[in-house]
Amino acid sequence: MSTKNLYDKDAREKIKELAEDIDYCMLVTKLDVVPLSAVPMSTKQVDEHGAVWFLSKKSSEHNRNIEKSSEVQLLYSGTKEMEFLSLYGEAFIETNREVIHKLFSKADNAWFDGKDDPEITAIKVNPKEAYYWDNKDSKMVTIFKLGMAAVSGEDQDIGEKGKLNL
Repeated sequence: MSTKNLYDKDAREKIKELAEDIDYCMLVTKLDVVPLSAVPMSTKQVDEHGAVWFLSKKSSEHNRNIEKSSEVQLLYSGTKEMEFLSLYGEAFIETNREVIHKLFSKADNAWFDGKDDPEITAIKVNPKEAYYWDNKDSKMVTIFKLGMAAVSGEDQDIGEKGKLNL
């Protein structure tokens, strides 16, 4: 696996590509307490600044954790395509109804009582540091290449990894 660090616009584009492609991540809060608090979240949007947006209930434990400490970790694991993203950042709870309406989709009715549910908040995570692993091939091709490397002892090109410098 080759290392390719990305900077500024390229780094933001990689965050957008991976976060939107993988969609679900684990939002980790209470980073200074063991065990960590982690909850699955669906990415609603990655904006032009690389900020990742989610919808969440105002009364949720992770909202309360963010109110106490805004430091969070997002862990994306796209095992089908062998794509991974680890993003450390600062989270903010947004209550602006216009923002919430923009992010809301019909699928969100599974968690909320429509887009005007008073419990809906948005969470915005501004990345401070991120790292990615992005295999160029499917999981099966990657496993095959790893097997070839084991048998032949030769390096196989199985993708890229690197730091995303924002």
